[in-house]
Amino acid sequence: MTQPLRYRLVVDVMVLMVRDDGRVLLLRRAGQVYASGLLCPPGGHLEDGETVTAAALREAAEEVGVTIARRDLEFCHAVHHRSPEGEGRIGMVFTTQRWTGEPFNREPEKCSALVWADPARPPADCVPYTATILERFCAGDLLSEHGWQTGGAA
Repeated sequence: MTQPLRYRLVVDVMVLMVRDDGRVLLLRRAGQVYASGLLCPPGGHLEDGETVTAAALREAAEEVGVTIARRDLEFCHAVHHRSPEGEGRIGMVFTTQRWTGEPFNREPEKCSALVWADPARPPADCVPYTATILERFCAGDLLSEHGWQTGGAA
């Protein structure tokens, strides 16, 4: 009897940078990238041999030029996402209220603007995955599922 293949998926990491007024930083994706024109938090893919926290810190530095101390990064949410094409992913979401440096667009070929948004009222032009994350973050949920036909919250 043949054993089923192990399920493998991409791991995304995201950082919700929260200002004193409660707004979170979102980036408007641009160019030849997935979801060009839509908003999402700083983040990216986990690299081979990298921890999720190291990836979150790296992505914040690469995308918006800030340094976050590891002690200021807190896990806040995990999302099991399925893309419209059927690809499964796990998103590990962290939050921080402290960073060094003023956020700026370090990747103009991938991002056209930085937007501070109320997470309780996500802009209509968020990546759907992002809108779910913000909704669940505001509700205090640690886990959500997005894009699956059955078995969880949409």
